[in-house]
Formats: sequence, structure tokens, C-alpha cells
Amino acid sequence: MGGHHLIMGQLTDCVTGKTLADTHDERYRQRIANLLMEGRGYPPSAIHPRVPIDLHVDARSARIRLDFIIRHEGHVLLLVKYGPGSLVTRHQIAYAAARTLASSVVPFSIVTNGEDAHWLDNVQRKLLGQGLDAIWDFGTLIERARTRASVGVTSWQAEMAARILWAYEVDGRCPCDDTVCELES
Repeated sequence: MGGHHLIMGQLTDCVTGKTLADTHDERYRQRIANLLMEGRGYPPSAIHPRVPIDLHVDARSARIRLDFIIRHEGHVLLLVKYGPGSLVTRHQIAYAAARTLASSVVPFSIVTNGEDAHWLDNVQRKLLGQGLDAIWDFGTLIERARTRASVGVTSWQAEMAARILWAYEVDGRCPCDDTVCELES
């Protein structure tokens, strides 16, 4: 990573085994992944890190990344958005990302700064729990996702979600952030 990120060497991604730059942010991401796997029983095969989302807004295109998505039986059940600082500011990012990943709304999100977490219902746009202890175990996630009806995403909703993500993740990013890539049109 470039810019203002302090690189302290390298570390091994606990989900994929890949070597990554050792930064403060990456240490928090690894802590979250470890909590999901060791503390909440999420199998590594269900956790997908650094998931790209391609955004197309007017004549502009960019690629952003979600920290993690959780898949089960071909469905995305949960997305995880990490960022330092305030969690409330990431709610809209989570709600928008939940409407860009698939043809139906991803039911749940976790937004976290690594020290605290908000568990969100993406369909009803409400807070379900607060704190790292509020994160459901994998079995509970599957059970709760199964009891929910799938909610489709219209093309208008997907477009508005892309605009929200663009505002927060592309236009609002730190100039040193090299995880966002604006693409040539």
C-alpha cells in the first residue's frame, strides 16, 4: 500500500494464506476474519475477502472493494465493511453495497472499525446489534437468512446504490487510498 499507510512488513492472510502488506488496517481485517472463523464458526470457504465491485455512474467507471462477503450455498448472506472511525457513517455504504452485489438484496451487513461493530438488516435498514459480541455465529446467520424472503433489486435501486457508493468510496476517499481504481471509459 502506498500513501500514508505505514507498512510494517508482511503478514499472511488467515483466510486465503496469501502474503499481504502488514498495515494497521490489515491487522484489523485479520482480527475480524479470525473472530468470524474461530469465535463464530464461519468456515474459511464461506469467507471471501477483498471482493471487487465495479461501479458505473454516468460515463465514469471505478472498482471498489468490500472487505469480506459471506457466501452459503451460492448466496451472499452477509457483507463486512471495515473502516477506521465512526460506524454510523458506513451504514449507507453497507445498504448500498447490499444492492449492488446480486439481483436480490444481501440480507445482512457488519460495519466495523475493528474495535466495535454494528450488525445491520439491509432490507429494513435498521441496526440489529452493536458490539463485536453481537456478531452472530455462522449457524444463526444461515437460519436467519433462510427465514427471510428474497427481496429483488430493481435497476433504479441498483443505479442509486452505485451513486451512493461512488460518493462515499470514490469521490469521498482519501487521496492516498490505492484500493479504489477509477477505470478508463
